[in-house]
Amino acid sequence: MTLDITIEDSRWQDAGLAALAEQAAAAVLAHFSLDPEVCEISLLACDDARISELNAEFREKDKATNVLSWPAEELAAEDDGGMPEAPEADFTGEIPLGDIAISYDTCTREASEAGKPLADHTRHLIVHGLLHLLGYDHIRDRDAALMEGIEVLVLGKMGIANPYMNEDAP
Repeated sequence: MTLDITIEDSRWQDAGLAALAEQAAAAVLAHFSLDPEVCEISLLACDDARISELNAEFREKDKATNVLSWPAEELAAEDDGGMPEAPEADFTGEIPLGDIAISYDTCTREASEAGKPLADHTRHLIVHGLLHLLGYDHIRDRDAALMEGIEVLVLGKMGIANPYMNEDAP
């Protein structure tokens, strides 16, 4: 797999982002039986200031967020809860999936607030971002249920607990 990582915030280097991203991407690609040797993903590891700029520019939301994704190709299903189209190789034989940006500040804050290890939350956000590249979304109810279900399966295979479980629930 070609995983092109640009680290703008050195705290990501210290957090071991490269290994975490490789694990998360490999788990997602394996779940969908996609050949990692032909898949291309770009990952920008930044801070809240940079992700705020990107969020404002591309989503018209002038605030920080945890992860953003830009799919190389629109694969989303038309029907709520439908399966997205499978990505296809381009003329070079590669499958360009797209770009992901992740903010250290927001990721760290969310992990701390949830009492989760930073490594687990980081892998979750990369899985989440990669699913967006593959056409999954969480705007409509059935789409959200489908996407969350896949996240839980993929994270479980990495030994990460279901991030959507409310531990306070009876």
